Amino acid sequence: MQKLNTTLVYILSVVGFLCCCFYGAGTIAAIIAIVIATKELKKFELNPDTYSNGKAMKTAKIVAYVSLFLSFIGLAFLAYYYTNTCEFWNWYLEMMNQNPNVTEEQREMIYAQMAEAGCR
Repeated sequence: MQKLNTTLVYILSVVGFLCCCFYGAGTIAAIIAIVIATKELKKFELNPDTYSNGKAMKTAKIVAYVSLFLSFIGLAFLAYYYTNTCEFWNWYLEMMNQNPNVTEEQREMIYAQMAEAGCR
């Protein structure tokens, strides 16, 4: 019996998880994983007796969809950040001020980044 290439789908899905916040790189990897998994599953459906790991490929496709979902969340966060930069920095500063472990030096860095972004 032959095996479907689940390893590549899993690798691309993990890359999608790891790169979910890097400007869409995770989305691209996850979409590629889904396309590959879909093609492999079509081969499996045409001749299920030939392949031994159809369930594993279905699981790999689900992992790729989860990776795509997380990548979309990362993209939504980036879109929010770029459209509401000052709102984001004010929220971030508020969160930093509530944390007793944040040093004054770290707060000054946030103020500098806010000024650089044109906020406050």
